[in-house]
Amino acid sequence: MSEPLVGRMREFGETIFAEMSAIAVRTGAINLGQGFPDENGPAAMLEVAVEAIRGDGNQYPPGPGLPALREAVAEQRRERYGLEFDPAAEVYVTVGATEGIASSVLALAEPGDEVIVFEPYYDSYAAVIALAGAVRRPVMLRPVEGRFTFDPDELRAAVGPRTRLILVNSPHNPAGTVFTREELQAIADVCLEHDLVAVTDEVYEYLTFDGAEHIPLATLDGMRERTVTVSSVGKSFSVTGWKTGWVTAPARYIRAVQTVKQFLTYATGGPWQRAAAYALRNELPWVEELRKSLEAKRDRLILGLEEAGFTTYRPQGTYFVQADIRPLGFTDGRELARSLPERAGVVAIPTQVFYDHPEEGAHFVRFAFCKKDEVIDAAVERLRKLSG
Repeated sequence: MSEPLVGRMREFGETIFAEMSAIAVRTGAINLGQGFPDENGPAAMLEVAVEAIRGDGNQYPPGPGLPALREAVAEQRRERYGLEFDPAAEVYVTVGATEGIASSVLALAEPGDEVIVFEPYYDSYAAVIALAGAVRRPVMLRPVEGRFTFDPDELRAAVGPRTRLILVNSPHNPAGTVFTREELQAIADVCLEHDLVAVTDEVYEYLTFDGAEHIPLATLDGMRERTVTVSSVGKSFSVTGWKTGWVTAPARYIRAVQTVKQFLTYATGGPWQRAAAYALRNELPWVEELRKSLEAKRDRLILGLEEAGFTTYRPQGTYFVQADIRPLGFTDGRELARSLPERAGVVAIPTQVFYDHPEEGAHFVRFAFCKKDEVIDAAVERLRKLSG
């Protein structure tokens, strides 16, 4: 029988995260691959979800999201960034940021339209662009003076007559970059010059290090009216399994996103929405302590990786460290990642899977540091076998 999967999705198989996590389970390796914490979020937030489950929170919530969460998101955007959004018309709740991004791309990109992405990119970006029948146009992030950045001339050169969207992720997974105001202005200038819409993935907005400042693209002059911003509760509050996110944008874009999203999942789990609303209003001090903890974990992992023989790039945000494998005599990150559980009892993610040009990232692997200190220490001890 012929292949039943539609042609535009045949380049996508099982995600690298599912593949490597399955290997971790099978081999008993320490999983520093997939970015999920091994500790829960604030206890009071969890209790709000429990109370909602025990009470009346188990039926369909409103499709656009519970008013309490939409209002809390609008308050967060105003108080933290000075951005005003109408919670009734310009905030929309989604099943995690992944669905928010997918709904936005599916709503705004026609078949044949071009979507600019910065590579390496989170793997769902490529898949949803394909689902939309659109064409991705990658712009390379390269290491420059210890951090990954792009060439503004390459960004401008990526724009063509069919370009419709720019997908921006900052703080950036997997590179760990937090785009500077100057970098964001270069993106804004291209959007304004070519009448493009920006879809921004800001799920790590609170998790920045070394004084790096997360600046929403929508705060730049002229960008509030052409930016669709996506964030979520999962990373900031260590509840990645809740899959509760939101989109903030001008009303016309929210209507477009809603038209798509309502036929994907219709609504997002009510108990998680109630707890997310509570967390945004009451648990930001907890998030600040999480940020400090992650910064220390990042430094702990970097020190261990460098002692094991890797060259590392110090991330300004997110959960992840990029490690260059060449000092250890390896050149193919995918090959190393698949053998690493047997070699050293540790799972990592090969960064090359996040590229249209995999040769550019073949010598990197990604390690997650959102783990307990003793887990990081045990992984590092195992990784020393590579240079022993």
